Order: sequence, then C-alpha cells, then structure tokens
Amino acid sequence: MQSPLQRDTTRTGHVVVVGGGIAGLAAAHRLLSTGLRVTVLEATGRLGGKLMTGEIAGTRVDLGAESMLARRPEAVELATAVGLGDRLQPPATATASVWTRDALRPMPKGHVMGVPGDPDALSGVLSPEGLARIAQERDLTPTAVGEDVAVGAYVADRLGREVVDRLVEPLLGGVYAGDAYRISMRAAVPQLFEAVKEGGSLLDGVRRVQERAAARQQTGPVFQGIDGGIGTLPDAVADAVRAGGAEILLATPVLGLTRTAQGWDVRTDTRVIAADGIVLATPAWSASTLLAAESPAASVELAAVEYASMALVTLAFRRSDIAGTPALQGRSGFLVPPVDGRTIKASTFSSNKWQWVADAAPDLFVLRTSVGRYGEEEHLHREDSELVDVSLSDLAAATGLKARPVDTEVTRWIGGLPQYPVGHLTRVARIRAEVAGLPGLRVCGAVYDGVGIPACVASARQAADEIARYLTGGIAEGNTKDHTEEIIATPTRVQGTRSEAGQ
Repeated sequence: MQSPLQRDTTRTGHVVVVGGGIAGLAAAHRLLSTGLRVTVLEATGRLGGKLMTGEIAGTRVDLGAESMLARRPEAVELATAVGLGDRLQPPATATASVWTRDALRPMPKGHVMGVPGDPDALSGVLSPEGLARIAQERDLTPTAVGEDVAVGAYVADRLGREVVDRLVEPLLGGVYAGDAYRISMRAAVPQLFEAVKEGGSLLDGVRRVQERAAARQQTGPVFQGIDGGIGTLPDAVADAVRAGGAEILLATPVLGLTRTAQGWDVRTDTRVIAADGIVLATPAWSASTLLAAESPAASVELAAVEYASMALVTLAFRRSDIAGTPALQGRSGFLVPPVDGRTIKASTFSSNKWQWVADAAPDLFVLRTSVGRYGEEEHLHREDSELVDVSLSDLAAATGLKARPVDTEVTRWIGGLPQYPVGHLTRVARIRAEVAGLPGLRVCGAVYDGVGIPACVASARQAADEIARYLTGGIAEGNTKDHTEEIIATPTRVQGTRSEAGQ
C-alpha cells in the first residue's frame, strides 16, 4: 500500500519553476530578485538541459551548447550576475569553412544566414551556374511572402536551389538541426522577413538588412564562451539561486498541475506542493502533458511541436599525431551541406576555437562533429563506435586526417531542438493566449522565443516578470488581448548556431 502524499501548504509568494534547464534557472534567478520564494523542480538527476560539460582524455569540455550569442545581452548579463563575467571568452578564431563539392572552402562573408546581397560573396562555394542564377534575381517579378514563408522555398524561388542547398541549409541546420525548406523565415530570419515584406528584390532586401546592422554599430565579439565551458553556467546560476534562498529538487518529475481556489497544487511522486505561481520551463511535450487538464487548447498546440534529435561526437587526438594535417590548423571548423550526402553535418575544432580548451590540454587536439537533423533520426540508433568511425571517415575525406583518437565521447540529444516551421510564431501566440487565461502560470524556453541561450534567458525573464506582476496585482486574470497582439506583431529574433542552443 502506497503511503499518502506529503502536503506542503505554504503559499505566501511561492513560485514553483518546473524545469531546471537554463530557462528554468534563469526564471528562478529573476523571481528571487523580486523577493518571491522559489522552488525549482527538475525531473532528471542534473541541471542545465542542453548545457553540459564532461571529460575527454581527462580534459573538461562542453558536450552540449558551447557558445552564446553576445550581440544579445541577456545571457552575458546572467553569466556576469552569477560571477562568471571574468571567465567570458570570445572564440580564439572564427575562421570557418564549408565542406562542399569535395573541398573545404572559406565561409563566405556579406550574407544574411547564407542569403547574399551580392552574388560575388558566394564565389567558390557555388558553381558558375549557381552564381549566374543569383544575378538574375532583380529581373524577376517580386514574390509576396504573406504572413510567413519557408526560408528555403522563398530563397530557392528567388535565387535558385544551389544557394539554399550549399549555404542556407547548412547555416540554418546549424541553428535548428532542421530543414531549410520547412523553417519559417519570420521566426528564423526575422530581419530578412521584414525587409522582403517591404517589396523589391531579395538581393536589395539583404543589403537593407546589412545597412541597418551597420548603422547600429555593434562592437565586441559576436559570440562568447566561458572558460571551463558554457556547461558551467547552469551550475553557477543554481548556486546563486540556492544562495538566494531557493530550493532546487533534482529527480523530481512533476506529475500534475491543478488550479485551486488559492492558487496551484503541484503534484510530484512524493508530495503536493502549494504554489501561488508557476513557471513552466519544460520542452513542449512535457508542457503539453502538464497543461492537458487546465488548458486543453494549449496542450494540443504544444503536442504538435516537432523536435530534431542529434548526436555530438567528441574526439581527442595527440597534437603530435595531427601535426601533418594542415587543414586542421587555423580553422574553427566547418559546415557540411546535406546535399553533399555526408553523414556529419558540421565539425568544430575546439582546441582552435577556444583558448581555454587549448590551455587545459596543450598536448591534445580536441574536435567534435555533429550527426543527425530533423528527419534523420536513424543515425541516432547507431552504436557509439559506428558514429565515431563515420565521423573519422568524413573527417579524413574533408581534412586528410588519418590519426586515431586517444579518447572519444558520444553524446545523444534526443528531442534536442524544437522545430520552427512556417506558422510557428502564430502557434506560439495561440499557446500564450490560452496560457494567459491561467492565473499565475506562464511558460518559457526554447520552444517559444528562440533556441539560443540569450533567447531562452529572455523568455524566462518575461515569464518571471509576468508572474511577479500578477502576484502583486499587476496582471488581471483573463486579460489576454494586449499580450496576444504583442506576440503576433513582434517577430522572434533567433540568431546563433546550433552550438549555442539550450532549453
């Protein structure tokens, strides 16, 4: 006979955060700054979501997200607030390549997510025929984008499939592990979406985007890492949250949420926790299950969100063994267009890209490859040894690498990245409109406002601030109109690479 559930009935300004990824931890950190009492419940045995460090050949490395966009301030601000400001580190080199048409070619400059403003920017990556097709774009009748359009489909229609297949696809795949021909332009490249809505050619739209970016005169690094790994950020936030008086419970899955006359009951397998507010910082499928009883419409929408799975293969070599492989020198890594039929989708040369990795293991050369994207989950069922072997085979073909690694680590991220197909932002608006009718509950995370770390932190801040205002009388129950219109009118900014994605 099961023992009765313990009941925690303390409420007074108590917010339960469900999910201990970076979004949930950031929400807890923000809530504590408002004076609320916070409990974080994480279903697994560790914190951090897609941010995780591990060891290879005795050296600590990132096994998940490895960098964060620095041109958005939220993640850098959070890292600084929890004492990591002096450990922020830009990449030591950002000289990336594209492995296409059987050669490593320099990553072109002067484009917006692979979409050029000038055909000459893609010289070397595209064939002469592909470049000629781009040059014809201004003679085409302008194409309306409507409320949303797939990036790949629109760009292929305007500039030809080659620019999509050779550059847009691998770059967007780096963010979402997705399919460019399905990904929403409004969600994934909002600045370009707004430019093409103004009319005229796509090439001119790209140039307007570039001119506006130049006018902002942003300085400093585009990306930042952390000495010791981006995976150290969740633990630092968790330490700050605990120091602020919050309770963090691991291996504590939430089994149900129930509205009561006083607020919410949060049911785990051992107790029922009374809460005045809830921040739901979980993947879409989990949020769908937890909202099924109280918000069936939001639950249905969340259940329809698709995810891509991928694997990271981390390899450590003796530097002496790769000395005769010049293609590994100086580069930060390379992207691989799926159209070329390779198994790996990208490789990061960690010892080149991050000075802290090189300093920690001066006799080693650490790199990693990524395998799998949306629709290619079969790779995830292969044995670790197979993924290592296929990575080495592709690396040999790309760089001439013949050395064998001294250590390997395969990390699988099942359901790692939410997909942002055409209409995704409208779906998010519907979800938020439904959730806004639940007093004292908000959602945040990678599924809503962007898959990068800064976007997750911003999403968490928004949820925390709305809960705090609600608990102090600042949010009227059921008042969803203004919030919904704001979500629909403001395109999500999603920037960065797959390497900075985190729930």
